[in-house]
Amino acid sequence: MDDGRQAKWWSRPATGRPGRDEPESRGGGEGDAPSVRPDSPAPTGGAAPTESPAPLTGQEPQEPVPSRPAGPPLHEPDVYSTPPYGGPGPWAPAPPVQRPTPAHGTPVPPQAVPPQAAPLPPQPSPVHPQVTPVPSSSSQWLQYDPWGAPGQPLTQVGPPAGTEPGSRKNRRGGAFAGMLLLALVASGIGGGVGAYVERTGGLTTVELPQASHDNGDRAPESVAGIAASALPSVVTLHVSGTAESGTGTGFVLDARGHILTNNHVVAPAGSSGDITVTFSSGETAAAELVGKDSGYDLAVVRVKGVSGLKPLPLGNSDNVRVGDPVVAIGAPFDLSNTVTSGIISAKQRPITAGGEKGDGSDISYVDALQTDAPINPGNSGGPLVDTQAHVIGINSAIRAADSGKGTERGGQSGSIGLGFAIPINQGKRVAEELINTGKATHPVIGVTLDMKFTGDGAKVGEKGPEDGPAVTKGGPAAKAGIRSGDVITEVQGQRVHSGEELIVKIRAHRPGDRLELRLTRGGEERSVTLTLGSASGT
Repeated sequence: MDDGRQAKWWSRPATGRPGRDEPESRGGGEGDAPSVRPDSPAPTGGAAPTESPAPLTGQEPQEPVPSRPAGPPLHEPDVYSTPPYGGPGPWAPAPPVQRPTPAHGTPVPPQAVPPQAAPLPPQPSPVHPQVTPVPSSSSQWLQYDPWGAPGQPLTQVGPPAGTEPGSRKNRRGGAFAGMLLLALVASGIGGGVGAYVERTGGLTTVELPQASHDNGDRAPESVAGIAASALPSVVTLHVSGTAESGTGTGFVLDARGHILTNNHVVAPAGSSGDITVTFSSGETAAAELVGKDSGYDLAVVRVKGVSGLKPLPLGNSDNVRVGDPVVAIGAPFDLSNTVTSGIISAKQRPITAGGEKGDGSDISYVDALQTDAPINPGNSGGPLVDTQAHVIGINSAIRAADSGKGTERGGQSGSIGLGFAIPINQGKRVAEELINTGKATHPVIGVTLDMKFTGDGAKVGEKGPEDGPAVTKGGPAAKAGIRSGDVITEVQGQRVHSGEELIVKIRAHRPGDRLELRLTRGGEERSVTLTLGSASGT
């Protein structure tokens, strides 16, 4: 149009414009575009500008191509493509604003669209080269998804995961490997469970922890070690006679079959009874009486036709000290091979046992070892051994709790921790005499004692047997100057409180031993020395 009101197109120089002989005016600077109001009349003498068609969905918007008038170009070509002669001017529509797509189903408040968007340089698509334009309405902006198809939620570009070529084959291979591994693990677990069930008897069976077996060895000085060493030498005796029977214990003295026990154990057999010996292995053999002595309460029997006997070693009772550990072995209440342990409670404890006959012929006098090792009826005649399994005493008596009078022998009361044993030094001497001669000798001083005297000490009586003198003529006491009525108070420095204690102290020695005695005569104390004589026992 010639009136200068026609909108000017910024474009690259054309060859020329037909019908124009004057140059066009540039109207405004860069970015300045004359606008035509909608209510202004249509310009005359020229064709109206042609509107560019709307871009189709899925296609990139195309710039309108203006008609180029014929004629020489108004400007020289701009090799640098500088606006307004280069690319689109500032009035080109701004690219649509790309907002992140919210999670599917999440409501998003509508956003207001600014009246004019600042010009932005064109941005390349982040994923796909073709992006569907979004209308300018706010509801359309909320549905805009620059990475997916129109109307679809956010999706992954390209084919879905697992649908690539070869992925089905890889999935099958992985599944097969997993199933194979699972089968191997299951078979291992099943085998372990099966072995456990077979070993324990079931999953619900309770199996308590237990120590493993050992070789059974014990220290020789322990109670178990002592018992293991001594038990093969200990026997149980069963005695029966015409009027009574009994059970006791004994131990092997030598390989010839001699066994030492108490006199009151074999007494029920009399002269015609039976004595049976049972060894720790359970074998039995008949035994015969070799000799006995009621004053010492000792006896020796012998078994024949038995080989492999193990003698029990003898210790020394003089070496024993109070508090030494000891072990008692026997058959209490006919329970053979019973082992108990304790200590030596006292030494040189004068006791008397027996006296059931009433004439005093069965009374035994013992300067005993006292022990708290449990001893009961049936233990009589058994060994009391030390930590080396050596015999230091012969268990003979217990203190009865029911009577409270004296020391009971062969009673049925249980142990109260007061047991008495004949010292092995005395037992050895008596056993040797019984084996060699069948009888034992007793040391004597040659006096008759007043057993009814209640004072402190042992009083020499006024008369002897059959109204004879109380001091035997030519005996040890007569030679030492002892007279009737003298009160003996000490033997070898040990206090004597009664006639029984004097007998016990004398019998603790051998015939021929020299002893020092202290006595009182008419209120005066005297000391005498004598040599012990000998008398045959019964």
